[in-house]
Amino acid sequence: MDFLPSLTTILAFSAASVLLAATPGPDMTLMLGRTLSNGRKSGFSVLLGTAVGCLVHTVLAVVGISALLAASTTAFLILKTVGALYLLWLAFEAIFKGSTFSLDEKKGSTQSFWNDFLTGLGVNVLNPKVVIFFLTFLPQFISANDPNAWQKMLFLGVLLDFIATPIMIVILLTASEFANTLKANPKISRMIDYVFGSVFAVFAVRIFFTEGK
Repeated sequence: MDFLPSLTTILAFSAASVLLAATPGPDMTLMLGRTLSNGRKSGFSVLLGTAVGCLVHTVLAVVGISALLAASTTAFLILKTVGALYLLWLAFEAIFKGSTFSLDEKKGSTQSFWNDFLTGLGVNVLNPKVVIFFLTFLPQFISANDPNAWQKMLFLGVLLDFIATPIMIVILLTASEFANTLKANPKISRMIDYVFGSVFAVFAVRIFFTEGK
């Protein structure tokens, strides 16, 4: 099956995806906030919206990157280099600044399914950092000379959703305990930050050396 990346690539990508899902960010904050204020149904609606948003980003990134690859292999390699620099910046941010996690647990007004869904979708799709991340993250796991590059990137993008969603569901089902744990034990968030930063720094260095050959 030519659309499948190598096992090594899948394992490396899966490890990165787990870290992404477990690191607090706007999506997780919104989901936990809605769950704590309006209940699990509201949280699941937000989660579904963000999951669809990830698929939208995947398709747009694959289309854009594939067009770039078709136009110029050199341009694709430049994108990968820029992506490696971006991963280093993410690692720096995680290690030296850490993730920001705050929740407003005040009871909110009941929202409809579509309201919560569209809010989750909007927070994900309209977040410029997510756009940049998808455009620079997916190419790191694909060779510029791979004739099946777009199929493999699409597979990895869908895989990211399949890995992240179950993790987010577990967090949602334990929302109160999870939020209280993070707020009461900042060291846990810092530990996640250090692991996240270290792994992404390794990815970035690996790309630099790979492209330098």
